[in-house]
Amino acid sequence: MAAASCGSVMTRVCLTIAAATLLGAAGCEQRHGDGLQGYVEGEYVFVAAPYAGQLKKLAVARGAQVEQGAVLFELDDTVERASHDEADRSVARAQSTLADLQKGQRPSEIASLEAQLGQARAAQALSDAELKRVEKLTPKGAASDQEHDRARSTHDQDVQHVNQLESDLVTARLGAREDRVAAEAANLQVLQAAQVRAAWDQDQKRQSAPFAALVFDTLYREGEWVEAGRPVVALLPPKNVKVRAFVPEPRIGSVRIGDRAMVSVDGVADTFAGTVAFVSPQAEYTPPVIYSRETRDKLVFLIEVRFPPEAAARLHPGQPVDVRIAER
Repeated sequence: MAAASCGSVMTRVCLTIAAATLLGAAGCEQRHGDGLQGYVEGEYVFVAAPYAGQLKKLAVARGAQVEQGAVLFELDDTVERASHDEADRSVARAQSTLADLQKGQRPSEIASLEAQLGQARAAQALSDAELKRVEKLTPKGAASDQEHDRARSTHDQDVQHVNQLESDLVTARLGAREDRVAAEAANLQVLQAAQVRAAWDQDQKRQSAPFAALVFDTLYREGEWVEAGRPVVALLPPKNVKVRAFVPEPRIGSVRIGDRAMVSVDGVADTFAGTVAFVSPQAEYTPPVIYSRETRDKLVFLIEVRFPPEAAARLHPGQPVDVRIAER
């Protein structure tokens, strides 16, 4: 994660010194022809982990160029790895339980019920034949009413037993009740969410470059304890390099966002082409009493110039530069 505020104190100090120097020069004569004085500034990206841990591996060195996705550092993840493993096992157990509930009873149990049903049907067939025989003999006096009642009762019991086993067999094939299956399915979703969180927690102990950049600084050494949210690596991507310059009050009215700007650096023959990306609406210096014709020349306004990545990569924060704004 990025925590851009961690270097703000150092940055403000540097900017204050630079601004004071430039403003002092503005009191005399800061321009050489149409040129403006300025300096290169970098907006640093501080990469940190949201969790504390011992710095296990620092994969980059100060001054190195890294590509997007390159590993920057790793913190010890023993606790997070154990939590992730536990979450994986919990999900696997819940998946097995849900599958078991959906399948019903085991094949051997169903086979046992089918055998019992076969026996009950055979008994029913026998009692049915016995009842018919007794019913034929009773009117002739060959069988008593008591024998008829006994045959009828045995037949009815066998019929009910067959019905019971048929229902048991259907239930065994259906599996668990719908409410129980739904509850286990919901429990599985909860455990899967915890699994995702555990995986994310473990991944946060390993931080990668969010984009191609210069490793401006490394703030910890391997083996040191890093507090949660404390940056370990400071990156400077080319898109975050800019030039800050100060325009005298008489010229600020002619400067617009989007104007083309040419920047010269000591010791470099080529100029750097950029674009005005910001014009401050507020003066950097205010006279002690009122604005007057004599004090207006002391006012300067901050502007910022941005560059294409390939040009910005050749500029270094802190360099003094000369800026010329192209006429429209």
